[in-house]
Amino acid sequence: MTVMHSTAVTATETEAVPTPEDLCAAPPRRHPRPDGQDRYTISEVVAFTGLSAHTLRWYERIGLMSHIDRSHTGQRRYSNRDLDWLDLVGKLRLTGMPVADMVRYAELVREGEDTYGERHELLRATRRDVLTRIAELQDTLAVLDRKISFYADSHRGTEAESTR
Repeated sequence: MTVMHSTAVTATETEAVPTPEDLCAAPPRRHPRPDGQDRYTISEVVAFTGLSAHTLRWYERIGLMSHIDRSHTGQRRYSNRDLDWLDLVGKLRLTGMPVADMVRYAELVREGEDTYGERHELLRATRRDVLTRIAELQDTLAVLDRKISFYADSHRGTEAESTR
């Protein structure tokens, strides 16, 4: 999978020039997982991810998670690959991507390399939405900064009056 990064984003940009980075070529991220372990119970995954067991089961039920292996007693056994997927899902949630689009993305991943184009477009559309939200938040931040400055100046003026 390729992740697109932008060097700078202004409030008026809707498309930045992406710099591709192949995640497979990068060193693996450190996870709060025991070295050498690749099978985790649902309670361990809850501890690693902060997601509830209910959410993990729901993700599986709606198709956001692919098949989760089971132990001989029927307990779910998550792999490092599952945890990596949950990390990506968390990032997609932060973008505001609708659950239906996340499920569609998961379906496309399971369908294989022939779906790269559709996955690419889905992620580009999400990126455009994120850039729009960033611009809106930057505008909101500017309003807050003006108000904070106004009240700070107003407060200084009141203090100066009281010392005279």
